[in-house]
Amino acid sequence: MRVSWDQVFGWRVRRQFVDPRTRLDAVGVAERLCGVQAQVTSAAETAVALRRSVGKPGAVVEALGTGALIKTWAMRGTLHALPPELGAAALSLMGSARTWEKPAWTKASGATPEDVAALVKAVGEILDGRVLTRDELVGELVSEPRFQPLETHLRSGWGSMLKPLAWQGALCYGESRGTAVTFGNPAHLIPDWQGIPDPDLAAPLVIRAYLGAYGPSTPETFNNWLTRGFLSKPTVRRWFSELSSELTEIEVEGRTGYFLTEHLDELAATKPNSEVHLLGQFDQYVLGPGTADPILLPADHRAKVSRTAGWISPLVLVGGRIAGTWDIDKTDLVVSMFDGARVPTAEITAELPRIAKATAQPITGVRPAEGQ
Repeated sequence: MRVSWDQVFGWRVRRQFVDPRTRLDAVGVAERLCGVQAQVTSAAETAVALRRSVGKPGAVVEALGTGALIKTWAMRGTLHALPPELGAAALSLMGSARTWEKPAWTKASGATPEDVAALVKAVGEILDGRVLTRDELVGELVSEPRFQPLETHLRSGWGSMLKPLAWQGALCYGESRGTAVTFGNPAHLIPDWQGIPDPDLAAPLVIRAYLGAYGPSTPETFNNWLTRGFLSKPTVRRWFSELSSELTEIEVEGRTGYFLTEHLDELAATKPNSEVHLLGQFDQYVLGPGTADPILLPADHRAKVSRTAGWISPLVLVGGRIAGTWDIDKTDLVVSMFDGARVPTAEITAELPRIAKATAQPITGVRPAEGQ
């Protein structure tokens, strides 16, 4: 089967609820997107709000508060909000990479694999029925002499020492206490938590979810999205192979990738268009395929989207392709189009009420960035 990239992007726009928007709640949106990046809470809220036709901002925090979503270090070691079953499956695959057992990790952190195993046990006991701030949790851990040399890493806001514990199901984020983050055991915070499944059982769920939003794709791209390529390549290829009855390999303008067979008719029926849509910072639309995909994001403009310190710019889509970025300056939405393209002012102006509601900012006008 051969289709065009314009059809693929049109299909992704529909599948990811960019257009048309959905009446589903935050959990439904996060499930369709295979998780919502939540390093910045407001970005997660914007991603969900822009895809919903009903409801108010704040839906992600509300769902996290009830345990309908779990917030934890997942894909690429970054914080995500995920439905619990999908989250547990993603954690299983993350953990199966065993990155904390690699010499480079031990050298950087000072923690041996045995230290990590001891931390998992200790945290499990400390968080038994309790929710603690980072300071409270670390304070109790370093009361044991064994963990005292690890204190600096344990207190790091990047969570590097806590990530392996999250991947093994020992902790996840709880509700914040003012500006302080908290941690609890998912078995206590998430209703009907079933624990971390075996990776071979988890892989089909995560692969189906990923391809259902970002297909067609390859095992290599899936691996990069999930673990920055740390999973065993033969293992990932085996997982895809074991799903062969549900997948079809298709060609898109010379590039091949796997696609869920059940969605083929929908893809074939998709008609390309040149509609304009706006998405916020850290949006899954680009994080799913990756900013290195030159068909989605021209290589010459990657640095404008994937910026320093891991910052991902808000996106302007034209026909489903990334064609520019935007920012907010006081009450103006400032647009930077790639390659000197004309700012589609009328189309973007029509999006302003949606952006203003999703970001909770009073945006009233559109103007091109300097030099546009």
